[in-house]
Amino acid sequence: MDDGLSAGSAPTRNGPGAEKPAAEGGWYVDDRCTNCDVARQLAPGLIGEVDGRSAVLRQPHGETESRQLHAAAYACHTRSIRHPSRALDPALDPFPMALNDDVHLCGHNSGRTAGANSYLLRRPSGTLMMVDTPRWSNALAARYEARGPVTDVLLTHRDHAAHGRRYADRLGARLWIHEGDLEAAPDADRVLRGTEPVEIAEGVTVYPLAGHTRGSVLYIADERYCFSGDSFYWSRTTADIEVAESVTWYSIEELAASLARIADRLRFEWLLPGHGDRQQLPAREMALRLRRLTARAQSLKPRPIDFSAVRW
Repeated sequence: MDDGLSAGSAPTRNGPGAEKPAAEGGWYVDDRCTNCDVARQLAPGLIGEVDGRSAVLRQPHGETESRQLHAAAYACHTRSIRHPSRALDPALDPFPMALNDDVHLCGHNSGRTAGANSYLLRRPSGTLMMVDTPRWSNALAARYEARGPVTDVLLTHRDHAAHGRRYADRLGARLWIHEGDLEAAPDADRVLRGTEPVEIAEGVTVYPLAGHTRGSVLYIADERYCFSGDSFYWSRTTADIEVAESVTWYSIEELAASLARIADRLRFEWLLPGHGDRQQLPAREMALRLRRLTARAQSLKPRPIDFSAVRW
């Protein structure tokens, strides 16, 4: 069993503006890469997109860049960031990695969730909630639990449900999912129903948002944090909030309707998706961008699923 402690979808970029991989002989990305974007989020400037997958653009210089590259390598769900003669340094595994005092990025992304990001949310009592899950291992569970008792494992939708039950059982936590995706976690302890928001803990409200899947939801914490699953994300390409319309499994039209129903009710500063990049902006700015996304979404039409069309 993988102990989880060893060491995305976008179009091809060619032509004069294409990024170039680093020279041979140092760190590189092997051909198992699925172009999920996670490594590029964690090591910008060191890892970029070349010919439809991530590549090491240049070798790291100094401690800061070495740590960035190791963070990318330890998050990579295919363990594709490698060196021909050097192993990853366990002392440079940063996960769980603090984004601020309240939220940690779990890292160690799982191939069974298509490499999705997952998070630990600290509550005022000192307890934690896990939002979606990293790859499974007892060693990783112990590492997350060392940050504090985990009371709940919150699944945003079916694509990220693979390790939910194992983490919930190991951590003594309750597993949550929406009824629309219940078949992905039929033994969930708490089943969310309907389309209306529900406060599931003090300061934590779930908003059903069917579209990416029938049972997709958002978790909003303290009017600061939005854990959006795969419903929408921050795009570095457009520098805005976007939906991944080309991989909306259930219904892009339903996603547009869901956004129209709840967008004016959402308030948050941090956008924390499963796929795509993270961003922090003032709540008023986030609200404006979300309203604009909602308006754009009304014109979207169903189209065939195409992983290669996602531009992160």
